[in-house]
Amino acid sequence: MKFFLFVLLLAPSIAFVNSEELNLDAITKAISSGNADALGQYFDASVEIAVMDKEETYAKAEAIKVVKDFFAKNKPSSFKQVHQGASKGQDSQYCIGNMTASSGTYRVYIYMKVSGGKQVIQELRFDKE
Repeated sequence: MKFFLFVLLLAPSIAFVNSEELNLDAITKAISSGNADALGQYFDASVEIAVMDKEETYAKAEAIKVVKDFFAKNKPSSFKQVHQGASKGQDSQYCIGNMTASSGTYRVYIYMKVSGGKQVIQELRFDKE
């Protein structure tokens, strides 16, 4: 009975957990661990990927390969969010952070937009500090 009351009281608070924050937490974890496949599940059908001076728009599968190659050459050891925000209409969100890798520190920019009822990454940038 106590468990039932606990669940009943906890359920409304769980409903208010922001799924965008959960996505951003998962994205942060994927970048920290250098897991391009986990990161790729949040990519839109086409994604703009910029690695330093090379910037191009890729289909989702190709974008995952590009990020996987980048992580292979620059093994991440951590990623810390520095700033995040959302548009007035809450239909887009961004995050800026620092990724420490084997080859140095990178400033990472993530731009997400609502597509098909969920937040997806539309732009991902890695700039060497």
